[in-house]
Amino acid sequence: MKKRIVLLLIIVSFVLGITAHNISFAEKADKEVQQKQKVDDLYKELELFSDAVSIIRADYVEEKKSKDLIYGALKGMLASLDPYSQFMDPDTYNEMKVETGGEFGGIGIEITLKDDLLTIISPIDDTPAYKAGLKAGDKIVKIDGAIIKDITLIEAVKKLRGKPGTDVNIIVLREADKKLLEFTITRAIIKIASIKKAEILEPGIGYIRLAEFQENTPKDLSEALKKLEAENLKGLLLDLRNNPGGLLDVAVEVGGKFIQEGKVVVSTKGRVETQNIEFKSRNKNNHHLDYPIVVLINGGSASASEIVAGALQDYKRAILLGTKSFGKGSVQTVVPMSDGSAVRLTTSKYYTPKGRSIHGEGIMPDILVEYEERPMKDKEVDKEAALLEKLLEGKEKTPEEKTEEKKKKELDNQLLRAVDVLKGIIIYSGK
Repeated sequence: MKKRIVLLLIIVSFVLGITAHNISFAEKADKEVQQKQKVDDLYKELELFSDAVSIIRADYVEEKKSKDLIYGALKGMLASLDPYSQFMDPDTYNEMKVETGGEFGGIGIEITLKDDLLTIISPIDDTPAYKAGLKAGDKIVKIDGAIIKDITLIEAVKKLRGKPGTDVNIIVLREADKKLLEFTITRAIIKIASIKKAEILEPGIGYIRLAEFQENTPKDLSEALKKLEAENLKGLLLDLRNNPGGLLDVAVEVGGKFIQEGKVVVSTKGRVETQNIEFKSRNKNNHHLDYPIVVLINGGSASASEIVAGALQDYKRAILLGTKSFGKGSVQTVVPMSDGSAVRLTTSKYYTPKGRSIHGEGIMPDILVEYEERPMKDKEVDKEAALLEKLLEGKEKTPEEKTEEKKKKELDNQLLRAVDVLKGIIIYSGK
């Protein structure tokens, strides 16, 4: 009886093995058929493309170079993928390399294509665009009288750039005001400093304005933190408003300054396995973990600034205050081509430590506070009140008192609210 059972089990195992092998073989064969079908389809489409090129070269009213036709096709193909993927001819690629050098002639704005409209992510602090009054979210309608339609980002950048001292005329749609606004802006050499301000606003309350994520940002930030911590820092305000982003590795290093070593700051996910990467904090002996933080964000906070804000929010290391961030969370890889041109391709997307997608979603603040423009009459009232106070007191204030008063008057409503939140946390925590 036992021999029969053993024999039966052997037969069943053998049959199952043959079946499994057949299924595996069938799946493999099916995959090979599908792959061959894809290759055949690709060749058919390439044949279609070749026919179109031949027809244009033979019958178009003017003679066209093959290179121009190929470049045009590549531009259209990359532009059809998403607003950030682009084909760059050699001149355009060189323009991009100039931009990443950190100094160039222009007006000082970060732009993107959003809903097929050329949109300002943010004006860069202390640049001609910032001083002229351009704002995050403004839609560019015209540049130098030409209507902007079906324009690529690189083409728009080339139009906005120019020799320092020359003017560019821009018409924007500001949806909040429901009107078109015209600006004539004089181009200048744009020098971007990553840390705009690092100061003590009130006893124990430190403030850092981080404008962009560049190669020198981690070093500059460390120096700013060291300076504030030497002045008895009890709580930090990290201002990332209108920060358009920058380098990924810099964002990881900045975020890692405020969280424990080995924690994921951001991850990238793409279609290829090598694009699925976790970027972790590498800061050993991190001593920036002892005080509470409030991070300010708005619609001009994008990319790297969203990575930092999202990580600090996920780990409950900071409270986010302001308005929803821009939502630019995709990774572009630039691949140089043999003739000096390049392909800029979106290869993956950013995710916060808890797996939240940044791209198209943005980061929502914990405390929603809309920015309020201060009317000029309020500023005049401040001046009159200061003058009256001086007359009544009959004495001049000390330089320290004047500096403290000036700082308070420069704070906008979001920053004032952030100071109050930070004070509350400090009091509650007993620090």
